[in-house]
Amino acid sequence: MTSSAQKVLDLAAERGILRPSDLDRYGIPKKSLYRLARAGRLERVGRGLYVLPGAEPSEHRSLAEAAKRVPSGVICLLTALRFHELTTQAPFEVWLAIDEKAWRPQVDYPPLRIVRFSGPALREGIEEHGLEGVRVRVYSPAKTVADCFKYRNKIGLDVALEALRGYSRRQHCSVDELWYYAGICRVRNVMRPYLEAVVG
Repeated sequence: MTSSAQKVLDLAAERGILRPSDLDRYGIPKKSLYRLARAGRLERVGRGLYVLPGAEPSEHRSLAEAAKRVPSGVICLLTALRFHELTTQAPFEVWLAIDEKAWRPQVDYPPLRIVRFSGPALREGIEEHGLEGVRVRVYSPAKTVADCFKYRNKIGLDVALEALRGYSRRQHCSVDELWYYAGICRVRNVMRPYLEAVVG
């Protein structure tokens, strides 16, 4: 095995998911990746996405793949709720926030549900998590709950209320933080009665 092929396998083991562009900084030709896939040393899990064969996928692989495909996107709404364990929903699609003026990503896998955010509602409340070797941007629990009330007509008020109840039971939940993001999302008047009923 050539040294470049071994480097590709080492990167796949380290990062979990590889794209051809990941090889550029190492000066490794992309054909090394394709050859390894044809030889069965790597497995293609989506267009331009490769993993080691038999790599045990975590429950967050689709999030990592979405982040690889759309690096500027932020995991939001139902997918963020699931990530933070604030819902019993198990969304089939990865919910991803992008700028209202951004091009819609053309992605074959994983299936994406694109939501347009803008201004502070897009930029604020972002956490970064390392999932399967990939830097994934996810809205924080408080921001996600506020987003759910903003998009209650899209996801359902019952889901937003479940998220609020789940958030209120968290050990380190901050009502002040929730109220801050309710302001960012312009849903304070909507949330106030539910917040008073749940949190007191």
